[in-house]
Amino acid sequence: MTESFNTLLPFVLLPEDWQAIWLTLKLAALSTLLLLLISTPLALWLAGGQSRLRGIVTALVSMPLVLPPTVLGFYLLIAMGPEGFIGQLTHSLGLGYLPFTFTGLVVASVIYSLPFVVQPLQNAFEAIGPKPIEAAKMLGAGPWDRFFSIVLPLAKPGFISAAILGFAHTLGEFGVVLMIGGNIPGETQVLSVQIYEQVESLQYGRAHWLSGLLVGFSLIILLGLYALRPSSRTTIWR
Repeated sequence: MTESFNTLLPFVLLPEDWQAIWLTLKLAALSTLLLLLISTPLALWLAGGQSRLRGIVTALVSMPLVLPPTVLGFYLLIAMGPEGFIGQLTHSLGLGYLPFTFTGLVVASVIYSLPFVVQPLQNAFEAIGPKPIEAAKMLGAGPWDRFFSIVLPLAKPGFISAAILGFAHTLGEFGVVLMIGGNIPGETQVLSVQIYEQVESLQYGRAHWLSGLLVGFSLIILLGLYALRPSSRTTIWR
């Protein structure tokens, strides 16, 4: 009875809720920016490359689509720890170890969301085809000029889709961020982990409202994604 009453109470965001929301948005924005920077050259290479490594790289990039997040998070935790090659590298550079830090969350989020950004960009680059690039090359345009004058404008819908999908996917991360970041308020406690903590403490009312907030925000993002896509209606009956 008490829990039912608490569920119906007006929702008021507490300071720790605002902290988790801000940290989630900060993580999603920074991860999306890094994903676009990393995925653009990778998607260009996958779209136009004929290397034998293309299949292997595609499979590695797509691994987060089929791996359970906890499995990916576990191996990233090992790799970033004192015995892992990433951990030893960051420690030797004076950066310390990445687990249970915001930087570790960013690295894990970039790896986890990589296929959601690479694939839309790769599809956009493949749709352009080689002819516009070859024509610009024959007219004397350099690599950077061809990219900014030809590729970027033609692939703009792909960039928009990739950015929105990467941002939305990072918002909903749970298993990876919990494995890498734990649950440190103000440092690694993102909104999904905050919801999990409320459920663990049997605060179902607060978990309900926070979950609804995340569902509503994700829905708005996806509606924006589909609204920005060009219409492709097919007439069946004539």
